[in-house]
This record gives sequence, structure tokens and C-alpha cells, in this order.
Amino acid sequence: MDTPWTKEKIYAIAMAQSAVDLGCSPDDFTKSEPVIVPSAVNPDARRYLQLPFTCDICSYGSNVVASIDVQYYDMIADYLNRFAPEHCFETPNLHVLNDAFAPYGFRVCFMAEYFLPDPALLQQQPCPLPLRLLTAADFEPLYLPEWSNALCKERKSLDRLGVGAYDGDQLVAFAACSADCDTMWQIGVDVLPAYRHRGLAAACTSRLAIEILKRNIVPFYCCAWSNIKSARNAIRSGFRPAWAELTLKPTAFVDNLNRP
Repeated sequence: MDTPWTKEKIYAIAMAQSAVDLGCSPDDFTKSEPVIVPSAVNPDARRYLQLPFTCDICSYGSNVVASIDVQYYDMIADYLNRFAPEHCFETPNLHVLNDAFAPYGFRVCFMAEYFLPDPALLQQQPCPLPLRLLTAADFEPLYLPEWSNALCKERKSLDRLGVGAYDGDQLVAFAACSADCDTMWQIGVDVLPAYRHRGLAAACTSRLAIEILKRNIVPFYCCAWSNIKSARNAIRSGFRPAWAELTLKPTAFVDNLNRP
């Protein structure tokens, strides 16, 4: 990919945004020891975040940075100093954090792995069907369940750009991005069941990532640990794992998500 982008530049932008979200310094993500900071509202944070956090932990691999309600400082410090960074995000150790917060009405909720493009690997993936570049003006009829990963009906104003694969006039695969902050846009992708396993997701995702970078914005991609098909698509599309993040939420919020 012939662009001025480098892996170092992309990571610097991502860490700067994570620092805004968590209320720390970008350098905190490269330290060898845990860092704990108070969480606060910031208008420049990713727009879907609900700040301040009770507890959000983030790792780019070197350590863990925790953004917290300071009344829980000792509890978080004990947890982060007890386990290695990678184990702070997995069971059985994660039960320790969940059990510690349960009496206060909070539980572990959102856990995800985030991916960033590697300019040395990012290129247009082959596609057996024609691709079309779409803008927000094209999205209104697409706020449907089959495109719910690509578009967010509740945050239409953030949806910016998309790439669709078409079988004739029918949209069969679709990647789109939301302007979650000023410097980074998040990609989501959907493929109709009958058209899966043909490389359409990677074709749409890679093309969209290239288009986002052309606009001087960093694309990022997110999925749960267990979403193997989504992680494979990220890798195939030229993305690589960059950071992990975990957020606690009120018990009532978690229970509501788990309702039948």
C-alpha cells in the first residue's frame, strides 16, 4: 500500500485516543508496571463510551492501565499487582475482579480485542463480485437487522462511509464505519448467509480501510475473543491485534443484557 502511513504512526494515534478515553498519558501504555488513573468525562473520548468509568482496564501488551472511580483504588491495585497483564483479562483470574465488585453492584461486562491496520499488509483483497463505495447519503434504507454490525441505527449521525459487494442490484456484503472519535473510525461488517465463505467480508473490509486512511483517519476493528470468524476477517484484511479492553457495568445493566 503506497501511503505515508506507518505502523508506528497508527499506533501513536490509537494510544493517544486511548489516553483521552481513559484519562491517562499515551506513554502509560508502554510502561512495565500497572497504571491507575481517575476516570473523568472528556468530550473528545470515543462517542459511544459512557464516562466516567467505574472500572475500565486496557492493555497494549506491556502493562495494564486502569481508569476507575477512585473509591475502588485499593481493590484495583491489588488485582493488577496480583496477576500478569494478559491474565487480568481472562478466567479464572477474572473471577477475582468480578467477585470483588459484586458487593458494590458491578460486574464484568464488555471484553473485546481491538485491531489496527498494518500498512505493510493492508491491500485490496480479491472479490468475486463488484464493489461500490457508499456514503452516509446511501445508508438510510440499509438500517436493517442484516446490516446491524456495519451500521448503528441508534447512532446514525456517526456513520460515515461504506463498501458494499453486489450481486446484480442486491447488496450481499457490507462494511461500514462510524466516526467514533475525530482521529479513528470503527469498521463493522456483515455478509448475507448465502454469500459467506467467498472472501466478501475481507474484500469490503480491506477496501474500506484503505478508503479511511486516504481521508487521513485511522480505521480500527473490534471483536470479542471468541468471535473467531470476525478475528479471521480482521487478519485477512490486513489488521493485527493492537489492544484489549474490559469494562465493568452495573449489575442491573448486565442482567438486562442477559434477559431472554
